[in-house]
Amino acid sequence: MIKSAAVEAPNQFVETKGRTLAYRSIGEGRPIVLCTRFKGNLDQWDPAFLEALAAQGFRVITFDYSGLGLSTGERSYNPFAMVKDPLDLVDALGIDGAVIAGWSIGGMVAQVALTSAPERFARGVLIATTPPGPLVKMAEQLFYDLAMKPHNTDEENIALFFEPKSSRSRAAATRSLARIAQRTTDLSVPVPADWAASQLGKTPKPAAFPADVILQGLKKTTVPILHIGADHDIIFPVENWYALNQTLPTVQLITYPVAGHAPHHQHPDASAAHIAAFVRDE
Repeated sequence: MIKSAAVEAPNQFVETKGRTLAYRSIGEGRPIVLCTRFKGNLDQWDPAFLEALAAQGFRVITFDYSGLGLSTGERSYNPFAMVKDPLDLVDALGIDGAVIAGWSIGGMVAQVALTSAPERFARGVLIATTPPGPLVKMAEQLFYDLAMKPHNTDEENIALFFEPKSSRSRAAATRSLARIAQRTTDLSVPVPADWAASQLGKTPKPAAFPADVILQGLKKTTVPILHIGADHDIIFPVENWYALNQTLPTVQLITYPVAGHAPHHQHPDASAAHIAAFVRDE
């Protein structure tokens, strides 16, 4: 397997507001800033997805949240605190008109950014995340049981991020996990498992993102937003987005069948193409 630019992208660092943010960047073109998932760091993105975005004409920027991975500062899993990272990063890099994207908890961060600083971003892309407010369908207990573990086996990762009942999804998972495992040097630092578990809780919640101010912001925003989800996301069921049909004026929904919490890893090229088409539709 030939290593890609994403696998070999160097770690870079920028000083901003008393802390160091670690990031990687590949490609050229319109910047897209990717906020990662729960327990994620720079190493958890599938290189194929990042490469596909770069091939679509994006400058693809990934980063570690404050106090996690290779970044310094105070760590938090509160999206209202985490949002300072993408905002400060684009400022420090001198970027205007970026697309902000977020996967899972990173999608919550992106929603806060889009509603609190809409002038900063031209588009928003949400991947396998939850809308704010009460849910019509909660997460499955399986997610909490697996996410609480310090380490997950490949089989557990398939259950967390793909559709284990499908041979095609399993095959895509095997390919994705192999691509992610290609990077063996200059790795980021794993998120402390005990700390992450303490932030999560042990059971599903009726409102995973209890932020009515964000929901009201999404109802009023003029910024176009795309959500890419899957039909069996055990963490953030996509049904919660469809329940808000006709109330969110700029949100478009794409849902992959027979997929899980990492639809962009199961379908890296198609996801990048959807994102590119969405961003170019101006």
